[in-house]
Amino acid sequence: MKFSLKAKLSLAIALVVLLTVALISFLSNYLIQNQFKGYISSQQAKTAHQIVESISVQYDADTGSWDADFIHTIGMYALYDGYIVKVYDKDGKTVWDAETCDMNLCIQMMDNISHRMMTEYPTINGEFTTKTFPAMQDLTEIGTISISYYGPFFLSEDDFLFLDALNKILVGVGIASLVIAVVTGIFLAKRLSKPLLKTVEVTKDIADGKYGTRILNETGTIEVDQLIDSINHLAESLEKQEALRRKLTADVAHELRTPLATVQSHLEAILEGVWEPTRDRLESCYDEMNRLGSLVSDLERLAKVESDNLKLNKTEVSLRELTEKILGSYEKELEDKNLNVKLSGNCSSISADRDRIGQVLINLISNAVKYTTDGGKIRITLSETEGSVVFHIQDNGIGISEEEIPYIFERFYRADKSRNRNTGGSGIGLAIVKSILSAHGGTIEVESRLNEGSAFMLTLPKSQDDVSLMK
Repeated sequence: MKFSLKAKLSLAIALVVLLTVALISFLSNYLIQNQFKGYISSQQAKTAHQIVESISVQYDADTGSWDADFIHTIGMYALYDGYIVKVYDKDGKTVWDAETCDMNLCIQMMDNISHRMMTEYPTINGEFTTKTFPAMQDLTEIGTISISYYGPFFLSEDDFLFLDALNKILVGVGIASLVIAVVTGIFLAKRLSKPLLKTVEVTKDIADGKYGTRILNETGTIEVDQLIDSINHLAESLEKQEALRRKLTADVAHELRTPLATVQSHLEAILEGVWEPTRDRLESCYDEMNRLGSLVSDLERLAKVESDNLKLNKTEVSLRELTEKILGSYEKELEDKNLNVKLSGNCSSISADRDRIGQVLINLISNAVKYTTDGGKIRITLSETEGSVVFHIQDNGIGISEEEIPYIFERFYRADKSRNRNTGGSGIGLAIVKSILSAHGGTIEVESRLNEGSAFMLTLPKSQDDVSLMK
């Protein structure tokens, strides 16, 4: 059986409060009763001594006689309180005896107290006990006083009424606490579940493709707000990915449409006899087909690099040596644009796939050459840390705007909106670069300013053991 968060939270709070109040009530009742028992026992002892003192002063030393009337009054008040008093003079003769005075009242009092205590406290095994106290006056013993009362302690009707009232108060506090807990639980559960239900609605909208949906309210609860931020970030990321997907579709269509349209128009003109199938026209068709083939090859390379089962043929690779070799292949382009290239620094060899790392360096160096204006500068620096090597390439070319930097590693994305293949390429190169580096456990960072130049920094682990340290 499933329950809502509101119901579970309300029940949980109510249960916790109920158990807490029950435990507190039980401990309070237990401790109060124990303390009360001790208090009653000490009060009984004090009462017995007070009775002895009150009776002792009723002896007249000059006449050697007792005031029986006052002793009767004191004894009867004591009897109503549960104490049976007997007074003897110094010769052992009875001065006053509660049982002789009113035997029926004594028996009734003893039965009431015994019944009440046996009913409420059957485990104490109480009984009436008798204690004898010397009656003293001016440090002289003038007789003895015998007091019988229920032991080890007994409670009067007023005492039981007090304990009953205390228990009712504790029960009332428990019920009130339970009601408050339920109301508070429902309030908190409603406040907590409301943003969660809103989150559920938003996630359903996101699943349905409504990526523009956002959760705007804040709850004041850290964990829930973090969940809301994560959902909003997810929706924003999916919205951007959807925009990129649509742009990718448009870019692929454009890349395919242009050469196909060119070839189609040329062939139609030749087939209809409008054009002669000259070598130049056939070469133009051939170039467009090569352009299509190059695009397909780029896509195949990207798919292969991004596949989970990409196999890397790792060997010892010297980035310095590999960079010098690649720069040598760009000698003509560098001379044509009069570019100043400087390679500095060095680093240890790394365990990597030479061909794929070479492809990464070719893409970055090619971009630097392509986007650096005539007479510009390109600086390549090699360095290393304890577990990784760093390849840093910087140019003072046309740069990339800040808004476009987050998207340059997406497929078919090009900062060059003119879509000129001579400068912009297919927009797949940097996507391949990032995928190859990820396969090696490396990273790439970019800094760029429009019309000031760009800088790319590659970080690669020296060996496979260093890959986990970089993640």
